[in-house]
Amino acid sequence: MTPSTAPRPIAISPSRASDYKRCPLQYRLRAIDRIPEPKTEAQVKGTLVHAVLEEMFTWPREERTYPAAVKRLKPNWEQMRDDDPACADPVKDDYQLLVDSRTLLRGYFTMENPLGFDAHAQEMPVDFTLPNGVPVRGFIDRVDVAPTGEVRVVDYKTGKKPLLRYSQDAQFQMRFYALVYWRLFGVVPTQLKLMYLKVMDSLILTPSEEELEYFERDLAELWWKIEADGKSGSFRPQQSKLCGWCAFQSMCPIFGGTPPEYPGWPGSRADEGA
Repeated sequence: MTPSTAPRPIAISPSRASDYKRCPLQYRLRAIDRIPEPKTEAQVKGTLVHAVLEEMFTWPREERTYPAAVKRLKPNWEQMRDDDPACADPVKDDYQLLVDSRTLLRGYFTMENPLGFDAHAQEMPVDFTLPNGVPVRGFIDRVDVAPTGEVRVVDYKTGKKPLLRYSQDAQFQMRFYALVYWRLFGVVPTQLKLMYLKVMDSLILTPSEEELEYFERDLAELWWKIEADGKSGSFRPQQSKLCGWCAFQSMCPIFGGTPPEYPGWPGSRADEGA
């Protein structure tokens, strides 16, 4: 197999980690088989709002206003459809999509004033191996660095804010990116901020180095489980209340389906000695 046709090495991300903890078979079908799933309107809406906010922080400070951001919804939506026509499939009404997205932007401007600061980085790509051998991958929505050096990691959420007892996935995501930032740059972020634009509320965490060290060990244990399943091919299905929203029911033994033939473990950068 040539390098151009070889499967992309596996790495762990917050979303794939959540998949595995929820249902190892779902993880396999997404991360290893890479079976396409239909987009949802909520996902499309989130992508659109993220695109506008990312663009906004490239403008001069005085231009970062709510009306200016709203004007960029339609052009960004047109660009999204040009880049990937399939993204329009789940959208029932383009006008309503823009109205809902405008409301989410209003939520952002109610929570934060972008006139007073600049983003240090946006959509920061993460793709490397932690010191303990765990390969990690993902994107950080936004990183802010204060003049005094404090770092804030920000993530925008366009869905509902979960009750605190159901916020484990959200907290996992933010600690994941705090750990990655620390290992990349040697600085523990002062604040992790999840901005729930729909309800105009935030979830804020203040990690410590000790907390991130514990998280790093937990992440390694999770990765070792994934790697063991990957090399044996034994990704078991796990039933939960979320099965009703799973796109892979027809391939799940719990629902009378049969998974496709296992394509094999594609390896990871850690396997390659990266």
